[in-house]
Amino acid sequence: MSRVCELTGKKAMVGNNVSHAMNKTKRKFNANLVKKRFFIPEEDRWVTLKVSTSALKDINKKGISAVMKEAREKGFLKK
Repeated sequence: MSRVCELTGKKAMVGNNVSHAMNKTKRKFNANLVKKRFFIPEEDRWVTLKVSTSALKDINKKGISAVMKEAREKGFLKK
């Protein structure tokens, strides 16, 4: 499974490692993802999602139902 947040769509970015001599080599900036189980009271079930830590902050602020609704509207969540 790819390293993509299921709620926000965040994924790896590409950049450069830069040495003191200004040599540049390609590198990858991976998203900070965690696998987490959430209980959805409206559906009375548990859901396991791979989410970024910034999405976890959104869930703590708005609630899992609101964040999942936004993700479905944006097309990130297929479940």
